[in-house]
Amino acid sequence: MPDSIEKVSIIISKGSFDGIYPGLIMANGARAEGIDANLFFTFFGLDAIHRSRHEHIKLSTVGNPGLHLATMLGGLPGMSSVMTHYLANKMEALDIPPVPEFLEMISDTGAGLYACKASVDLFGLDKSDLIPQVLDIITVGEFYALAAGGQIIFT
Repeated sequence: MPDSIEKVSIIISKGSFDGIYPGLIMANGARAEGIDANLFFTFFGLDAIHRSRHEHIKLSTVGNPGLHLATMLGGLPGMSSVMTHYLANKMEALDIPPVPEFLEMISDTGAGLYACKASVDLFGLDKSDLIPQVLDIITVGEFYALAAGGQIIFT
């Protein structure tokens, strides 16, 4: 029988609806199974934990092959908002919470939320720009130290 997973560290690097939710769902599932979980937000994934942006995450419709829409249709004005609203309603029916509530819920289960220092510096942010559930702004080396002995998942 294979060894069980005891810890996961999930990297979220995209700031779109479809870039953020997979990591949140995986972290939530890990915590539900008693697996330690850390989330590391880097580059545009910082939008998920940014105070003024995390309530306005949109689905990426241009060039998203999973939507099965022509690129031209995905680029029409308002298409991203329409598709985000559609998907959000379907997720609500499945009891999948919106990003802000999901992050709070995951944090409340003991998962660690961390921002990438290089990305925070790149975008001119500081801890006051981030939601209160973010435990710290850490370097990649510090992330590796947190992830030691566990699995790293890049979404």
